[in-house]
Amino acid sequence: MKSVQQEVNERTNLTGSNQFELLLFRLGGDANGDRSELYGINVFKVREIVAMPELTAVAGAHPNLLGVVNLRGQIIPVIDLPALVGCHPKTGLNIMLVTEYARSTQAFAVEAVEEIVRLEWRQVLSAEASGVGGMITSIARLEAPNEPTRLAQVLDVEQILRHIMPSTSQDVDPETIGPKLLLKPGAVILAADDSQVARSLIEAGLNAIGAPFIMTKTGKEAWDKLQAMASAAEAEGKTIRDKVAMVLTDLEMPEMDGFTLTRNIKQSPRFADLPVVIHSSLSGSTNEDHVKSVGADAYVAKFVAEELAAAIRKVLA
Repeated sequence: MKSVQQEVNERTNLTGSNQFELLLFRLGGDANGDRSELYGINVFKVREIVAMPELTAVAGAHPNLLGVVNLRGQIIPVIDLPALVGCHPKTGLNIMLVTEYARSTQAFAVEAVEEIVRLEWRQVLSAEASGVGGMITSIARLEAPNEPTRLAQVLDVEQILRHIMPSTSQDVDPETIGPKLLLKPGAVILAADDSQVARSLIEAGLNAIGAPFIMTKTGKEAWDKLQAMASAAEAEGKTIRDKVAMVLTDLEMPEMDGFTLTRNIKQSPRFADLPVVIHSSLSGSTNEDHVKSVGADAYVAKFVAEELAAAIRKVLA
């Protein structure tokens, strides 16, 4: 029988192979009680799974905020996830997923938890690229031998938290973000993030420090763009540093995650001296250790514009 530490080590080692684990759950059916769809969330974001406890309602709260719970001395807000996405639980809100995300702890009420599946990021497609969006960031294809492919909708937690609890989001204040960034003329910051909310905050932060940028939505898109820019630079007798000052990347992204993107950059003689800053909602010492193992130059937890700007300035100093 595996120890807890062995299971943790196995899961963290997935970051070296462009893999991750997705916790699958159900929220209920449509208005007629039919078609209970699968939803998912990265296991790294889930602190624990507990039976739905008694909650305390909060006066004046968002209608999709069920209330708060006292969990071992910590007061945690609980979000009614089925109501938020328009589902109707057949058996009630039975399970609470406690998550740690972007420096905050919150819980999601769901109807039922199904299983944990191990996937490659190539099995996950961008929701925006697929013509959908809203409260989901991507769609995972669950493939098994001799079984039809199932689809699971991966939640955009950043979007949900900004919608339910706007106070958890840190907007950009040009007055406190600090001095403008001076890049080599013609050079840009190449950024990658699959969340529309995160991209808008990053763009606001980069604009506030006067940094020109190119924004991409996946690690693969960023990698393809980087190679194209390197080829263009070589054709002009220049290096990639004449075109790209640094790469700023999220960790969780469809097709190629930030760990793989960073490793690809640092292991390529073409890009080895190109600085990489990882900017992620997956905080904690374990993820920071993995950031170091793939050679990233800095790690910043989402989202404090002043901290992101300081990390960028330090890397480019």
